[in-house]
Amino acid sequence: MLKVLKFGGTSVGTLDRIQNVAEIIKKIKNDGHDVIAVVSAMSGETNKLIEYAHTFAKKPTSHELDMLLSSGERVTSALLSIALNEQGYIATSMSGREAGIVTDNSHTKARIEHIDTKNMTYAIKEGKVVIVAGFQGVTKDGRISTLGRGGSDLTAVAIAGAIKADVCEIYTDVDGIYTTDPRIEPKAKKLDMISYDEMLELASLGAKVLQNRSVEMAKKLNVNLVSRSSFTPEVEGTLITKEENIMEKPLVSGIALDRNQIRVGMYKVRDIPGIAATIFTALASADINVDMIVQTVAVDGRTDLDFTIPTDDLETCEGVMKIFEEDVENIDYNEDVCKVSVVGVGMKSHTGVAAKAFSAMAKENINIRIISTSEIKISMIISQKYAELAVRSLHDAYNLDK
Repeated sequence: MLKVLKFGGTSVGTLDRIQNVAEIIKKIKNDGHDVIAVVSAMSGETNKLIEYAHTFAKKPTSHELDMLLSSGERVTSALLSIALNEQGYIATSMSGREAGIVTDNSHTKARIEHIDTKNMTYAIKEGKVVIVAGFQGVTKDGRISTLGRGGSDLTAVAIAGAIKADVCEIYTDVDGIYTTDPRIEPKAKKLDMISYDEMLELASLGAKVLQNRSVEMAKKLNVNLVSRSSFTPEVEGTLITKEENIMEKPLVSGIALDRNQIRVGMYKVRDIPGIAATIFTALASADINVDMIVQTVAVDGRTDLDFTIPTDDLETCEGVMKIFEEDVENIDYNEDVCKVSVVGVGMKSHTGVAAKAFSAMAKENINIRIISTSEIKISMIISQKYAELAVRSLHDAYNLDK
């Protein structure tokens, strides 16, 4: 079996932890599997390099920043390779370029275009453990590029897809995907498996275990992903796979909480054709990701419009809203809200899932401000002070601790 393993910054954060990763790889190798390991920079290293760059320039050129930032992963890959070689395991470290990862020219947020697996395949045939520096590739012009936030996850999934690995295991400091955040609900249970779509919903709704782009890529390339912990490698972890691979589809798989929400209220907006299009085009042009939208029925030629945006976009949104001051009587921003969501592929074929969620909220006297639904999720905007109570109530309502 060919396994692609990815180890994040906390897993390789110290020399002792790099040694721990070497032990994990040795065990997998001893069990008869071939291994390609993708590594991040040691935790804190990338931030330190960015600080160094800002000592000399407020806005360093992006291709020089890529040259600098890509060094962190190369350090980790070489150290891990040295540790394995010293213990009698033949290992070879590779930069993104040596691993054949070709990207577009968007420095600091490049996209992988294709991977030439020749070097990796040859090394595997020779019985070597391949250690790839994550987060980086090379442009067609031969310049070093980096993939942006979560780039090492992308590297691992893309390699697994290109080389047709049997599985891609993402090692973090969490031993899998839980029905909700165990810090909020101690009765949360670890899931054995979950579909790509459910994982995408949970990731976009606030569950930070796996990065969205990597799950999207895994779905596209049909890569079986496993989320597991480098600190408890003996624990099986959670398999993220195609929906058809999951025999018993649970009604609800998890409850997600996103505190990073602001509710924008536009009151008494002029109700003319195209006004909503103008507003949301302006927000999109400012790169603001609008989530939930509610518009009320117009009265006397005026309507109310509510929508939610990420907290980080508040200042930009306020700037955009100035354009519409003549079209609206009042605009307010409510930062005291959060989004709680119920996710599960079983919703497609069951009735009463939404009713149960709303009943759970009513039972706790929690007022729902905005509701949004899709085939496999129900999201509700509620007051921030009820965040944890809402999560626990919904977890109980769907018996997720069972």
